[in-house]
Amino acid sequence: MKEVGLTPTFRVPEPNTWRQVLQTIDESVPVANQVVALQEYGQTNPSLIAGLEARGAGVLRVQVYRWDLPEDIGPLAQNVRDLAAGRLDVLLFTSAQQIVNLLRVADDLGLTDRVRQRLAETVVASVGPTTSEALRDRDLPVDVQPEHPKLGPLVLAAAAQCRDLLARKKRISVAVSAVASASSPLDTQAAWYNSPFLRACRCEPVEYTPVWLMRQAGRYMAEYREVRAKTTFLELCKNPSLCSEVMCTAVARLGVDAAIIFSDLLPILEPMGVDLEFAQGEGPVIHNPVRQAADVDRVLELESVAALDFVMETVRQTRHDLPADIPLIGFAGAPFTLASYVIEGGSSRNYLHTKTLMYRDGGAWRELMQRLARAITRYLNAQIAAGAQCVQLFDSWAGCLGPDDYRRYVLPYVQQIIAGLTPGVPAINFATGNPALIPLLAEGGSSVVGVDWRLRLDEAWQTIGHTRAIQGNLDPTVLLADVAEIRRRAKEVLDQAAGRPGHIFNLGHGVLQQTSVENAIALVDAVHELSRR
Repeated sequence: MKEVGLTPTFRVPEPNTWRQVLQTIDESVPVANQVVALQEYGQTNPSLIAGLEARGAGVLRVQVYRWDLPEDIGPLAQNVRDLAAGRLDVLLFTSAQQIVNLLRVADDLGLTDRVRQRLAETVVASVGPTTSEALRDRDLPVDVQPEHPKLGPLVLAAAAQCRDLLARKKRISVAVSAVASASSPLDTQAAWYNSPFLRACRCEPVEYTPVWLMRQAGRYMAEYREVRAKTTFLELCKNPSLCSEVMCTAVARLGVDAAIIFSDLLPILEPMGVDLEFAQGEGPVIHNPVRQAADVDRVLELESVAALDFVMETVRQTRHDLPADIPLIGFAGAPFTLASYVIEGGSSRNYLHTKTLMYRDGGAWRELMQRLARAITRYLNAQIAAGAQCVQLFDSWAGCLGPDDYRRYVLPYVQQIIAGLTPGVPAINFATGNPALIPLLAEGGSSVVGVDWRLRLDEAWQTIGHTRAIQGNLDPTVLLADVAEIRRRAKEVLDQAAGRPGHIFNLGHGVLQQTSVENAIALVDAVHELSRR
């Protein structure tokens, strides 16, 4: 532009993606009822076109050039062969089209699977957000992305980080190989495989209804309070031995039929660039919340779970310490609940910021949910590989949504997660606060649907069909009553289940801090006694 004497009226801020283009237009350039000439460099950008049209503009596409492979693909083919053979350590991508060409040639050579495998072991550097998005859309890693989307910063960033990244990726590769050679999470000979809990997950007949309690290791137990008096909550979550101790103690005292790892929903966010603090008396606080589209790029892709190895060690330690016949449940926050924390910066009553971003900028919402969905899938699969026999998605805040919004803004990402989990491992999809969401939870594809106390179990089964297992659904406050009332209300839930295969007894949410341990034990005993076939 300078060479021909033109001066730009506005400059789009870095990283110069279509999101920044639309942001600049919103701030400075009204385009309603205007014709916008859009120069296309190599390929069409449907997101930018849709964004312009949504703002009332007509779009005139001007194709400057188009992408195609060169006549001589010999150098690229050799690079593909070298990559597949493990002869490359670092790969630099300076455009999204390079990724397309790489995979196209790999496919022609019959090396696609090998190339994908090697890319997981190779340091992959991307010039900027657009190229990174293209890699992630194809389930390929992004290990390095410079602060400025230019070739020079890309080379410098890759050179500075590649040695440590390569060493870390090789360690992860060795660890994954070790896990793959260990016992399968579907080992039918394991003592836990035919436990009442896992048989109920598979809708098989059981001799009594299995029961476990959400938040079954918590402040209502003196043993837990003793541990917490010596450490902060986050320090406890990062201490696998203590996590195993508090959960195994709870399992032994209560007599439940399954354990769940002791952890929290939010540690997964820390390696994603979220500044998380568990403030005394305030609960979790996020100091760099996402409030607008540009902020989404600060939420990093979780390329590996190495930074969360303390959770995997908790899984391994708890599995080792539990009785062999007690299944272990891993878990993660569902994408909507995690997104709400990231956007609100903590707890919320009305989810004002979350819904504003969700309604106002569908592209930013979609990108955030996709990053969270990919992270959650990797996280849960890593827990399964470490020794979990079942996993649960906690969508504690989804009840604020109506069915239409849940279907549009949440369901696709839940389906993506559940479809990506290790085949054959039961998954529980749990949300609370809105019975109208139950059929949509079932559409998520999980083998078990968690139901809170706001819907009768028989009505829930009528809604989702009798071939799906259901977990629930006693009101947690019932445990504050006397033992006689607890038994009466437990019987009501069991009567609604009517002995159907596929019922897992649980509370409709976590055990309240004010609950007495004796009442929790009385509930477990009542469920076992009253449901025995």
